[in-house]
Amino acid sequence: MSESNKKIKVQPPEEFTGLKFTGPKNTSVGKAAIASAMGQMTKYMKPGNAIKLSLKMNQKGGFDCPGCAWPDPDDDRSSLGEYCENGIKAIAEEAQKKALTSEFFAKYSVQEISDLSDFEMGKTGRLTEPMFLEEGATNYKPISWTDAFQLIAKELNKLPSPDEALFYTSGRTSNEAAYLYQLFVRAYGTNNLPDCSNMCHESSGVALSETVGIGKGSVTLQDIHQAEVLIIMGQNPGTNHPRMLSAVEKCKVNGGKVITVNPLPEAGLMRYTDPQSPKRMLTNGIQITDLFLPIKINGDVAFLKALMYELHQMDIAQGGDLIDYDFIEQHTNGYEEFIWSIKQIDYMACLRQCGLEAKQIRDAAKMIARKQKIIVCWAMGLTQHENGVDNIKEVVNLLLMKGAIGKPGAGTCPVRGHSNVQGDRTMGIWEAPKKDFLDKLKEVHGIKPPRKHGLAVVPAIKAMHEGKAKVFFAMGGNFLSATPDTEYTAEALQNCDLTVHVSTKLNRSHVVHGKQALILPCLGRTDKDLQDGKEQFVSCENSMGVVQSSQGVINPPSKHLLSEVRIVAE
Repeated sequence: MSESNKKIKVQPPEEFTGLKFTGPKNTSVGKAAIASAMGQMTKYMKPGNAIKLSLKMNQKGGFDCPGCAWPDPDDDRSSLGEYCENGIKAIAEEAQKKALTSEFFAKYSVQEISDLSDFEMGKTGRLTEPMFLEEGATNYKPISWTDAFQLIAKELNKLPSPDEALFYTSGRTSNEAAYLYQLFVRAYGTNNLPDCSNMCHESSGVALSETVGIGKGSVTLQDIHQAEVLIIMGQNPGTNHPRMLSAVEKCKVNGGKVITVNPLPEAGLMRYTDPQSPKRMLTNGIQITDLFLPIKINGDVAFLKALMYELHQMDIAQGGDLIDYDFIEQHTNGYEEFIWSIKQIDYMACLRQCGLEAKQIRDAAKMIARKQKIIVCWAMGLTQHENGVDNIKEVVNLLLMKGAIGKPGAGTCPVRGHSNVQGDRTMGIWEAPKKDFLDKLKEVHGIKPPRKHGLAVVPAIKAMHEGKAKVFFAMGGNFLSATPDTEYTAEALQNCDLTVHVSTKLNRSHVVHGKQALILPCLGRTDKDLQDGKEQFVSCENSMGVVQSSQGVINPPSKHLLSEVRIVAE
């Protein structure tokens, strides 16, 4: 590592900002969310843009929120605003009124920029032109798009093998850009397409593909409304997917029950105050959770096995009418082996491992015993374990016992984070593509896609660290801060001959760079994209597999920005 790289702040600086311990909140959203959203809009955005964007976000004919992948209602969208506090925070950065020009980079060295916190970096302004860091230089300087593309081509073409290049994708990349991107990468000659899904719902995709045959959820928003029981596991909607609470509220109003399985009683899962409902605002909201199960971290398999054991015992006691044997016979296989394994579990060991009492397990079993419309929702609390695939498979087993898949109000609901992470995988962003997909690429586009599987995120980091990968190209995201081991990842990136980041604003990955580095500024979701005088749109796939259009509504902060699609195409 060079002396200059040693001075770069790989981790955000530690600074005490006045955080204080307080008692837990007893409800979520409400007035506090309104105040926070208004504060973000007035502080960081132009007033006209703030109003226009808030009215067009997640609306038909508008743009898809970059904050998360929760689906939009089909015909019941609020005219006041179909967004949450997190969504406003996301566009307050993307559509911020400050612009980041070459003068900033001339004034501040890469080392000085690294002294900023991640929050401060994001608030420096929207990137306005391509920037280049030469080998040994201390400051980024402007570069033309033509020269930037030529530099990338030169570095890619001089590699001994295409497999020495890595092409990362963030989950905010549109379907159109993702498809072109994977096509370019495979035409170039590699399947090295690591993406953010490798670090979040990869285990969901694997487990669901191996059990129900498709690596996505099986429910719609309407199913959430119709469910008799929602089991929310390893997920904090109030923090990460606040708009989900509106759907859960409808489920509750329709008579549904909610079982929350989480180490901590997050306020958003205990009580929700709809900020658009005067009644809810006056009555302190609606209770969400009917049964809270404070499970030990990674005690999910033990909990689910104990729950299925209790359900089986209750079924025997009730004469065999609680488990859906007709569904099992018609639509599943391996039930005899499965139920034999459930009978053999050490029930007391399961209780110790999950940290729950037998009564709590029995209460959960009673709530689902005579229900058929059951949905299990989950996120990172289930997936980010070495046994993440097993966690999801046990979720599926529970639903199959009840015949609660493929029916209205029933099924699997992995809740995605990035707003198009699912769409990117649908478009072919995957290091391990199926043969049929590659055959179609060859048939339709006339390319010869490589058949050898590429590198996922962790193997890609190791390849850079070991000097086996020399060019790193990131289509969005903040790779350094998103990966599991920041220090190790930093060393890996600094080993590269060239690092390239397509971005809307600064992040820490821009200051932890290879020998040469490029920052390519792109249009955001909120920006109008004009091609030959005509406004363009892109598409995104939400967490429930629905594809919708997204079209920017405000003028870009600079005439030098290109869309992700055009960056790949050129």
